Formats: sequence, structure tokens, C-alpha cells
Amino acid sequence: MDAVRSGPLSQLFRPDNFVFGHSSAGNNWAKGHYTEGAELVDQVLDVVRREAEGCDSLQGFQITHSLGGGTGSGMGTLLISKIREEFPDRMMATFSVVPSPKVSDTVVEPYNATLSVHQLVENSDATFCIDNEALYDICKGTLKLSNPSYGDLNHLVSTVMSGVSTSLRFPGQLNSDLRKMAVNLVPFPRLHFFMVGFAPLTSRGSHSFSAVSIPELTQQLFDPRNMMTGSDFRNGRYLTCSAIFRGKVSAKEVEDQMHKIQLKNSAYFVEWIPNNVQTSLCSVPPQGLKMSSTFVGNSTAIQEIFKRVGEQFTAMFRRKAFLHWYTGEGMDEMEFTEAESNMNDLVSEYQQYQDAVIDDDVYSVEEYDEEEVPAKVDA
Repeated sequence: MDAVRSGPLSQLFRPDNFVFGHSSAGNNWAKGHYTEGAELVDQVLDVVRREAEGCDSLQGFQITHSLGGGTGSGMGTLLISKIREEFPDRMMATFSVVPSPKVSDTVVEPYNATLSVHQLVENSDATFCIDNEALYDICKGTLKLSNPSYGDLNHLVSTVMSGVSTSLRFPGQLNSDLRKMAVNLVPFPRLHFFMVGFAPLTSRGSHSFSAVSIPELTQQLFDPRNMMTGSDFRNGRYLTCSAIFRGKVSAKEVEDQMHKIQLKNSAYFVEWIPNNVQTSLCSVPPQGLKMSSTFVGNSTAIQEIFKRVGEQFTAMFRRKAFLHWYTGEGMDEMEFTEAESNMNDLVSEYQQYQDAVIDDDVYSVEEYDEEEVPAKVDA
């Protein structure tokens, strides 16, 4: 926080908008949600309230946090639920750093992530899932950085965050906002966990000297190596997706290219949602680029993350390992059981819609035989 205060962006923040505590949540979700975080949350809400009152047309809230630690997961979800109570009709978008497939920061990460997902399913409208391992892979594989720093990872995340909110900040031919995006991307209220990507990928401080065409941009958008989430969309199907193009682009060319890529990869899109690719165009390109594109996809492949975390959670919870750290902060075992079953339900829902086909007769009413109908009994 001191780095932000003394850095080049310090003038963006009001000095009294910095809220900090002197203790750590110690990678413990319960500390962040119930004890340490609960002491700070009212101060944070005062700042949020003050900023919201100064808005002419409040679109919603963006929260950046991680799911594996204690503060981002515990206090982050507490803050989300409190803001939800106070501003129930505003959009709640979260940029959540989800646990990586191979690299784990803490041993209790499965507990923290499962308890957080349990909250996000209920209280968030759009959750953009980001994975450190996928970001490292982009830095090393695509950007050829031998030793990427957190600054390099943050730069990648910032491109997506900037892309998603572009239409709120700049004029464009085909505008979109957080609410429009959510309406187009979320076919069922619980399934609001998105994979994100960006094209063209460039490293911090560098400028793209090669001009990128719209066919190349759309090609890169749907490339698994450009995804910032550690699950491969080829293992699932897209329910919906959205592409936000910036720069001097032709609306017709964008539509044609998106249609082409959809036909070419039709196996990766569910057929029972027609026209499930939304595009928006903004005429102002990002700094240092002639044109760019941000991708947001609602793919059933995201269930891989929840499955993996769920299996790790079950393995530890069965033995009640590390549980005393959480119960010591006032949590109950029942909360763990509820969070586990909620996450398992989420995985089942994704799988159900992945397997669904267009001619499923979902609304058929079973016909009962006469002998199955209970007979009327006279008193």
C-alpha cells in the first residue's frame, strides 16, 4: 500500500481512501471473513459509500482478490456480500485469482478457495477467473520473458480489466457495459465464472510494431495459449462468449470473422444457444497498439478448476486436517460441508449443460398409469 501511495499513480487515490489493518489473516479464510476482516469491513464500506454517492450513474463494482489466501478470499467475499446488501441492484464483477493446477501457494488453499466459491456463486454477477500459472506460461511461452515478475503478470491482468471496462470509458460504434455483458454471458444465474484472454499479447513497456489484422486478432483470441485461466476450453463447450474490439475496426469484418471462427470450431459451442457470440466495438485503441481485442468466455471447461480444488478439499476434510485453525475462529464444520456440496453442485450443473443437446425434451411431463394415481379415500 505504501508503494501505491508513493508511486506514480498516487494522485489517483484520495489519501483517506486507503484502509488497512495491522494484522494479517494468515492464509485463514475464517480470520479474513469473521474476525480480522470483520473489524475492518465497516471502514471500507464507509469509503465505498462515499465514492458511490459522488457518482452520477453507478454501473457497479469491480473487486480484485485471490481465492487461495486469507484476506482476498475471506475479507474479499465478506466485502462482496456487504456491498451486495447495500447496493442490490448494481453489478458485482470480481477478478479472482484462482488456484493453479501445479503451483500451490499454501497448503490450506483448497479450503479457502472452496469457501470463497461458495460465496461467489451467490453474491457475484460476473467472476473473471485468472490463474497465475497460466499468466507465467504466457510470459515465458508467448512473450519470451525468462524471469517474469509480478509486475509482468499484473500487466497482463490489467489489459483484460481495461478491455472489459472499455465501453464504460470510451465511445464506440457498438457499445456494451458490465450489465449488457452479463446479460449476454450468463444463461443461468449460478454459471457466471468466465475465462478471459487478450490479443495481441505484448510485454510491459514494449510497443507492437507489427500491424495485426482482424482475422489474426480473432485467431489469437480463441487460441488456448492466450487464455489467462488454467483450464483448456477444448475440454468443454462455450455456452456464450463476448469479444470487445478496440481501434479502427470494421463492424462487418468483425462479425464475419467471429461467424467464421464459430463455424470452424462449432464442436466447442453448445448448439442450443444460437448466436452465442457477442461483440462490442470501441473506436479508441489502447496505448501503444493500433487495435486490440479482449475475450470473455463462459465455458463449461471452467469446471476443471472447481473439480481439482474439490478433490483436494475432500482429501483434507475427510481427515479433518487443519480444521482447528478455522473452528478456532468461530467457524462450524457445517459451513465446510455446505461449501463442498455447493461446489459439487456447480460442477454437476456445468456438466449437465455441456452434455445437453438441442432435441432434449426437457419439459416432458411423465404420464402416470391409472393404478399409479392414489385412490381417493372416504373418511
